This record gives sequence, C-alpha cells and structure tokens, in this order.
Amino acid sequence: MKAIVATKSGPPDVLQLQEVEKPSPKNNELLIRIHAATVTSADVMLRGLPPLLWIPMRLFFGVKKKRIPGHELAGEIEAVGSDVRGFGKGDQIFGTTTGSSFGSYAEYVCLPEDGVLATKPANMTYEEAAAVPFGGLAALHFLREGKIQGGQKVLINGASGGVGTYAVQLAKHFGTEVTGVCSTANLEWVKSLGADRVIDYTQEDFTERGERYDLIFDAVGKISYSESKQVLASDGRYVTVSKGKAVERKGNLGFLKELVEAGEIRAIIDRRYPLAQIAEAHRYVEQGHKKGNVVVTTEFGTIPSTMRKKGRNE
Repeated sequence: MKAIVATKSGPPDVLQLQEVEKPSPKNNELLIRIHAATVTSADVMLRGLPPLLWIPMRLFFGVKKKRIPGHELAGEIEAVGSDVRGFGKGDQIFGTTTGSSFGSYAEYVCLPEDGVLATKPANMTYEEAAAVPFGGLAALHFLREGKIQGGQKVLINGASGGVGTYAVQLAKHFGTEVTGVCSTANLEWVKSLGADRVIDYTQEDFTERGERYDLIFDAVGKISYSESKQVLASDGRYVTVSKGKAVERKGNLGFLKELVEAGEIRAIIDRRYPLAQIAEAHRYVEQGHKKGNVVVTTEFGTIPSTMRKKGRNE
C-alpha cells in the first residue's frame, strides 16, 4: 500500500510517499480502508520535533515500525479480526488512532475495536467526518473541564480554528451566550457558526472591553490566565489548549456523532489536498491561518518527483 512516511524530523519535505506493507488485523482489530484524514496543528508540531525528541518518539511508537503520521480518519472496514463483535466488513467509520502509532496518512490502517471509533454520521461525507474528531473532542474536553453550563457567558479565543469552530457550536448547544475572538476576515463566518457576538482581535483587545465572562476558553494557546483574569467573573474559569492534553473517549465521539446527525454541529473544511500533496498541506497549516480543518484524501493522481521514494517492499 501507499503511505506517507516521516523519514526524519524537520520541514514538510521530510514527509515522503512510500510503498509499505499492507497491515493485517489482529483478533481484536479492524482493517480500515482510509478515505480521508486531516492535517492539524498537532500533526505539524509532531513532525517538527527536534531530533533529540524524535528518537524517543520512535522508541515509543516502535523502532521497527515505519513512522506514518496522521491521527484522524474516516473510511470503510475491509476486514475484521476473529474477536471483533461491534463492527463488520463494509461499515463506514470515523475516529482517531488514539492508543496506536498514528498511521492515518495511508491507504490502510489496523485499529483495535475498542479504540476511539464510531460509525460515520449518516449526513456526512468521509471528508467531513474525518474533520470532526480532533477539534470536536478537544473542544468538548476543555469546555467540560471549564464546567460549562447553560446561561453562562463564554468567550472563545481562536474561534475560527480547528478547535475553536467546534467550541463555538458546542457552547451554543450547551445553552450559553458565546463571544468569539478571531481576525477580521473571519468575523461573519464565526457568526454563522452561532456566536452571539464576535471580537476582531486586530482592532480590539477583549480584556479592555469591561465585560465579564463565566468561562474563557483559549482554543489556540495564545492568551494567559493573567491576561484573562481581569475579565473573568468572580467564580469564572479559564481553560487553554496549551496547559493540558484533551482525553479522547469513545463515548464522547458518539456524543459528537449524535449532535452532527441532529444538525447541531457541522465540520468546517478550509482546504482539501490529495495525500500525495501532504507537504503542501502541512505548509499551509504551519502558517497558522487555516479556517476550521484541512483534509487530505487517499487520492494520489500525479505524484511529485520529490516524493517518489521506495520502501523495502518495492
């Protein structure tokens, strides 16, 4: 099968298309034919880890394994292990590679049945479904960590990003009054997600408005508690993506699926790339200006000569 392999740590060009061995499912695993994956800020960060950190990462994920990045996916089950009971061949699913060695930048991946996986929402394409887990699960985790409740006034910094777009929609689902902070170009777009008001950070500092918030969620890790506390209510809470890791749970993915199928949240896709253009996708995300999500599909088309690398099985 074809897969994107991170040959080393570094810039986007370290991601090379190779022919690698197609995996076979263990007794508790699903063999998934991947149709779509995503490029997130976390993917970009992991790719760029300095060499001293890359070596222990290789040890953690398995020295003998090729380092295939990618965390989110949507696809179809091609085969199941003998012990699998909850899924079957032909099921359309979406989720993450949590607990595995990443691996969604490929044509196939094997994942355990009890992983963070669910059947794909009936009203979503593969591309849309692949764009739900990372941002949706992170937004849900941090909003709950902030003890979100109906009737609160909630401010979301970075409301147009991969996490922020879901945070706006989820905060409205929980019955709060939402203020989104984003750039000029995204003001109307963030309003369309349900934000009650939007602040243009290039024109105004939300900490100087004199308004108080019950919950401030920094969805991009760019504001500190010391900056935020002056506009927090007396019992207000501040949470940020930079101070913790979102715990991904199968039940939370199921919750997001229900909201998608009920029409309460939707995936926001900024750009789409074929997997063979993964370096270009990473360069775009690295700029830090994406709106929502960047999706890659397992379409190869004309493969750039710079990516034509041979694996051991060629």
